[in-house]
Amino acid sequence: MVDDNCIERAVAALTAGELVVFPTETVYGVGCDALNPQALARLCAAKKRPAEKGIAVILADTEMLAQLTTGATDRTRALAQAFWPGPLTVLVPSRAGLPDPIVRDGRTGCRVSADDIARRLSAGLGRPLASPSANPADQEPAHDAEAARRYFGDTVSVYLDGGHRDGAPSTLIDPGPPLRVLRAGAIDVSTIEAALR
Repeated sequence: MVDDNCIERAVAALTAGELVVFPTETVYGVGCDALNPQALARLCAAKKRPAEKGIAVILADTEMLAQLTTGATDRTRALAQAFWPGPLTVLVPSRAGLPDPIVRDGRTGCRVSADDIARRLSAGLGRPLASPSANPADQEPAHDAEAARRYFGDTVSVYLDGGHRDGAPSTLIDPGPPLRVLRAGAIDVSTIEAALR
């Protein structure tokens, strides 16, 4: 059970640059303040994540896009209106000065999660939440808080237990034009194409 006290404790940890495990609409994520380079370094070390793999972020709402990009296009806004909150990760042109781990080829992947807990963490922090799946590289994503705890132990400061999560991964796209699907997932490509017509 995740109550207001749990959320407050997790937000305090995120604000202090610590790591938190939380449920999303897909699987569990392990996250930190996406704009804090030291926290991101801690996250990459915990996940044993290769430096060339970008980290996507969760936003509290569409307005938070302004912290990541000055180049949200009409196509991005149409997709946000159609699919957020939900499991669609959209690449947007990165603002200058964003930490390296959340930028790949000048772009940052972001979504507004359909999970209330994930959104409340980002809202409480007031910043985007780095949100890779809660597993070390090459391991199965955690579907519950206990599985995440077995992976990370005391490296993570707060574990939020929202029960079992077993959704498909988010669909990862570059909205283009042309539209490019970089990872198939929970939202079908034909549905995305229809939203862009």
